[in-house]
Amino acid sequence: MLNQGSGPTLLGFDVIFIGSILAGVATLAVILAIYAAVTVKDPMAKRVKALNARRDELKAGIVTSSAKKRASLVRKTDQTEKMKDTLQGMKVLQQSQIEVIQQKLAHAGYRNKELAVLIIAARLVLPIVLGLITFIALYVIEIYPDWEMKKVMAMGAAIFTGYKGPEIFLKNKANKRTDAIRKGLPDALDLLVICAEAGLTVDASFNRVAKELGRAYPELGDEFALTAIELSFLTERKQAFDNLAYRVDLESVRGVVTTMVQTERYGTPLASALRVLSAEFRNERMMRAEEKAARLPAIMTVPLIMFILPVLFIVILGPAACSISDAFAAKPGR
Repeated sequence: MLNQGSGPTLLGFDVIFIGSILAGVATLAVILAIYAAVTVKDPMAKRVKALNARRDELKAGIVTSSAKKRASLVRKTDQTEKMKDTLQGMKVLQQSQIEVIQQKLAHAGYRNKELAVLIIAARLVLPIVLGLITFIALYVIEIYPDWEMKKVMAMGAAIFTGYKGPEIFLKNKANKRTDAIRKGLPDALDLLVICAEAGLTVDASFNRVAKELGRAYPELGDEFALTAIELSFLTERKQAFDNLAYRVDLESVRGVVTTMVQTERYGTPLASALRVLSAEFRNERMMRAEEKAARLPAIMTVPLIMFILPVLFIVILGPAACSISDAFAAKPGR
């Protein structure tokens, strides 16, 4: 006999119960989206504070008269110095290695060069720590006693993760930051052209572009604002542009820096050169978008088969299956 207290079922599942769960998940997602939209923060607040500190640092570095006083401006901590001395005593710290890590930190958006010593120390300590934890978990506590060769593989994976983990983290941060800067660079060049045609100086143009694009592209606004500060305080303007190319791992930015340096040296028109660069960057961005669109059908094949087609079949055949199930359930059992 048909149970009057139960709802329609599909493949053994209660349709009303499953629908209630999905409705609850959708409601929770809407609430989270509204909360994220209401509590949005200004992305430039911390960056402006850091840039002001950098401005004071540059200003103090210019007005000091002796090299000893300039050296005192570099932020050094006792722990970092002790760690650096320890690593140098162990013959695992080289200046070329520090310079490579410092550039990777700059690409990832970290200004403090002392972090390079911490990264190198982490690459030395983390494999030992993770290896010991994995050894204790697998061989002493034996949380997986059935594993044999898998224990050796797990040990190797833990040691490899500890050694390559900091570098992978920096690379991931640098790639995300580079992509964000690449997206906003054509718009920034258009604004630079407008500022140059309006008669603003180069540092004022960079500062104005940083203010206009700070909310839409905070990473690019950060770099342009810092470049404007360095143009105002550094003795050689070329050094400010070289620092911009050093901090951003992007060929387009290096092209802009080369154009700005040539304009400063030879007095060529800045607006026309930047307009040509902006057109080239927009064409490159359009080509990248077309390339992604061309790859879309192949990428969508697996989600279509795994997620969209089953749901489509459930929506189309679900009512008929429920009716058939209710009809068979209504017949008296033989």
